Amino acid sequence: MAGSEAALQLAARGVAVRLCEMRPTQMTAAHHGGDLAELVCSNSFRGADLANAAGLLKEEMRRAGGVLMRLAEAAAVPAGGALAVDRERFAAAVSAAVAAEPLIERVDTEVRELPAGPTLIATGPLTSDALAAAIVEATGTGRLFFYDSIAPIIDSDSINRDTVYALSRYGKGEGNEYLNCPLTEAQYVDMVERICSADLASAHEFEDAKFFEACLPIEVMAGRGLDTLRFGPMKPVGLPDPRTGEIPWAVVQLRMENREGTAWNMVGFQTRMKWGAQKEIFRSIPGLEDAEFLRFGSVHRNTFIHGPSLLTERLQLRETPDIRFAGQITGVEGYIESMATGMIAGILMAGEVTGLDVGVPPAETALGALCRHVSGQLHAEGAEYQPSNVNWGMFPRMSGRKIRRRRMRRLATAERALTTLDEWLEGLDGLGMRVPGFRKHEPDDGLRDE
Repeated sequence: MAGSEAALQLAARGVAVRLCEMRPTQMTAAHHGGDLAELVCSNSFRGADLANAAGLLKEEMRRAGGVLMRLAEAAAVPAGGALAVDRERFAAAVSAAVAAEPLIERVDTEVRELPAGPTLIATGPLTSDALAAAIVEATGTGRLFFYDSIAPIIDSDSINRDTVYALSRYGKGEGNEYLNCPLTEAQYVDMVERICSADLASAHEFEDAKFFEACLPIEVMAGRGLDTLRFGPMKPVGLPDPRTGEIPWAVVQLRMENREGTAWNMVGFQTRMKWGAQKEIFRSIPGLEDAEFLRFGSVHRNTFIHGPSLLTERLQLRETPDIRFAGQITGVEGYIESMATGMIAGILMAGEVTGLDVGVPPAETALGALCRHVSGQLHAEGAEYQPSNVNWGMFPRMSGRKIRRRRMRRLATAERALTTLDEWLEGLDGLGMRVPGFRKHEPDDGLRDE
């Protein structure tokens, strides 16, 4: 994500790029092919609403000329109020965009040492052992890591459509983008008990594992209490069964994986259970009795550096500014966050290579907030540094009259961000760093009145 976006941003500004990718010559434990920007976990880019920090970040990338955002929207599949993509179409489109750019040379090779000269390292979600060792040697810090989990994918033809029902939570989007498997209280309790006693992948592989809280394995959540799943990924609120008008005790949601609708993702069911246990337990879910699994859930390692002690807000190593980092290896979590840091890294690198003084996006923007997060400006001294999605806690507080309603307060923060972003983008245009498709944000007068 980050490397592809950075390369495209650099090339768009006349900078030649050598893009090194070790796949498909050398694969990782999580990837399946050689296309760039392959999604290895969910296919969701999360919510689109500007009252959602992820929605604001996506809008900022659109306005700033993010190439992968445009390609993601072209590969979108129905997902209610979220942006989800056909993962194969998306990865193929990113690979094609890179291949079509004459200033980008793609080299299929593993980078085992840090190169000399302007370099961007964007090796999430998995960094090879050799490169990780080189990073440790260069930074003088130990390797930090956490574990990320992948949810199963099910063949559409094996889903019992007489049992499941199509409905998006609160009728968002077209209202029917998700399939819902309804569970009674007894069915739910039985499933939780079976998850808690299931066989897991080899214990030695996950000793002292630090899982990202927003992507916990289903068995970790189940172990926190009987109702944890029912208030998490199995939450039934806003999903009444249209056949009865009743809200089930719990639901398992399935989200479309591709445009053809032949594959469906078990939302929030990332897991490290052994494949046999997954098949047995998940086939106990109503509607999935004969489920055929196109991919079982799994867990993989994500490597990241200690950004606060190593990186500037320009994403450069403090001691070796020729070297930049972007993507999950910096300590951002999520597809769009990785994409965003790649975009910023590409723009900043292009400015430096061409001798232009390009500033970091303002702190009021989501893009600027991510730069401040990875460089430690948002962290208390001594606080533990962990990967994070973009969130409203990263933004400076609004000044002036306090807005009591949370949604309106977030929308006002988003409007301030977009207005401030405009000023930064106009500055890029003034420097000759043209922003493709830039359109100035028009303030929402109704929001200000509110």
